[in-house]
Amino acid sequence: MKTIGVAACFLSVLTMLCVALLTVAGAGGTRQLSAPVDAVTQEIDVKVPMRDGVKLSTDLYIPSRGGKFPAILVRTPYNNNGMVGQAMYYATRGYAVALQDVRGRYDSEGEWVPMLNEAKDGYDSVEWIAQQPWSNGKVGMIGHSYPAISAQLAATTAPAHLVCIVAEAAYANSYKEWDFTGGAFGLAQVETWAAVQMPTRTLQFNYANLNTPGVEPSTLAPFPQDYWHLPVMTNAETTGRHFEIWKEWLRHAAYDDYWKPLSMEDKYPQIAVPAYLVGGWFDTFVEGATANFNGIRSNGKTPEARTGTKLVIGPWVHDFRNGKSSATGDLDFGPGAPFPLEEKELSWFDYWLKGVQNGMDREAAIKIFVMGDDQWRDEKAWPLARAQYTKYYLHSGSKANSLFGDGTLSTTPPAAEPADSYTYDPHFPIPTVSGHACCDPHWTSVPDGPRDNQPVETRPDVLVYSTAPLSEDVEVTGPLVAKLFASTSARDTDWTVKLVDVYPQGSQPAFNVADGILRARYHLALDNPELLQPGHIYEFTVDLANSSNVFRQGHRIRIEVSSSNFPQYDRNPNTGHTLYTDEELAVAHQTVYHDGARASYILLPIIPRGSGTEGHP
Repeated sequence: MKTIGVAACFLSVLTMLCVALLTVAGAGGTRQLSAPVDAVTQEIDVKVPMRDGVKLSTDLYIPSRGGKFPAILVRTPYNNNGMVGQAMYYATRGYAVALQDVRGRYDSEGEWVPMLNEAKDGYDSVEWIAQQPWSNGKVGMIGHSYPAISAQLAATTAPAHLVCIVAEAAYANSYKEWDFTGGAFGLAQVETWAAVQMPTRTLQFNYANLNTPGVEPSTLAPFPQDYWHLPVMTNAETTGRHFEIWKEWLRHAAYDDYWKPLSMEDKYPQIAVPAYLVGGWFDTFVEGATANFNGIRSNGKTPEARTGTKLVIGPWVHDFRNGKSSATGDLDFGPGAPFPLEEKELSWFDYWLKGVQNGMDREAAIKIFVMGDDQWRDEKAWPLARAQYTKYYLHSGSKANSLFGDGTLSTTPPAAEPADSYTYDPHFPIPTVSGHACCDPHWTSVPDGPRDNQPVETRPDVLVYSTAPLSEDVEVTGPLVAKLFASTSARDTDWTVKLVDVYPQGSQPAFNVADGILRARYHLALDNPELLQPGHIYEFTVDLANSSNVFRQGHRIRIEVSSSNFPQYDRNPNTGHTLYTDEELAVAHQTVYHDGARASYILLPIIPRGSGTEGHP
């Protein structure tokens, strides 16, 4: 046991209070926050037994003044030694904090299979904490990404002493949102994550090295050239890496029974506690944030779960940077963008674990950042009930290829129009220049967030459809989906769709708002692959997840249609062969139709301007 002292100004008489409060002002009005007044006692590598005898390494941070405290549990595969700052933040404010390496990681015993044991191990850890002499029996969980998913899975087991959770950047369905978005493998982010995480304990990636002179992260993460290797099944082995879980994922390319137990989608009725859910518009898990919110609010096990769960979505990539930055990608969303995430989460725990009547229960169910307006707004439900779903149709005179073509976009349905065609050659895929991601771009070499898309819009294998400059602001907030009537010469191929905001100034930069992909063999369903008949016209549905963006007066709404987004997603080889074992690549000739009988479009949830909000007053 060792004690960590805090700043002298905190070591006042206030350290003797059981609940010390600090008044701050915020968007929700004046509220009370637990103040950082406690010295902290630290106990390292406590072995917490699981039901099968495996012991998990847990570092404890407990207020030194003695007594019983509400507890906060963090379960991570990323080394609990790197989370001391978060532990001290809460421990100095009167919480007992447990930082735990999940099974098979770092100092914990057992074998790690991603997500497999997090539900039951989370249950056992919560109940162990509740029995400790320093615990008052109330436990909360918090996490970002994997630790957030770990918290959600633990909540599905309904531990008796779990009171609430905070889940930042968590999926609802791993297959659909990360591993195989639209059936296409998330090559750069999934390979990178696996390469960094899957080696043996002695080869774990040292996060501290990321900014250490002389240490090159790419010696552990994949080199960019790895992404080109075929077959995909063995590309990690080209640099001497071996992790069987990678191959196991690729063997389950369709949404089968391997993936379904890891999904949250059928587990919401088991969740008995409220969740504070946080997502980002440019995070790969943004669809999971809204799905988890709706799932718990509609089907949670208790009234507290159904009425207490809240959702925050900001203009962020997977790394929220604690909500403090106004810039994401190449855009700065202004002084109104930073969000007091750390303080809000503390308020959440103060309310649920300490019983502080700070108004958290009266806050809006949903807070979203509306890009373009660049301000936060309260809402009651997702999607917004006042949304007017409007079809924006693709038009052209058969030459929509590139931004120099004749493609247009409007709410007028097409009549007799010629189709647009292009050639997709997987030897020369469209490079990823922007978008949704979950991994550090320093590892993946893939830019994330909003970026100028003009470099790819100059290519003839990208169809570009734009509105005229807008005469008034147009707000698009909600789920986004595109319908393409299209044919291909291949047995299988990909369709990509991107929603873009074209700015009027300067070189008219085109910033991505949302994007999606569909592997065509999954046009019926992700669990029911069916190869195509070459030349046959199909109706393809491409999901672009969620967003909230005001296309300002003078801007243009743009849609890009193509067949690759590499290496964010693996290249479809167009052969129709078994995926990820194929070294052959074939050229596909693509045709997109937009006529009276086959009107391709994107469905935009338009929010009437001046219609008010659906948030709390």
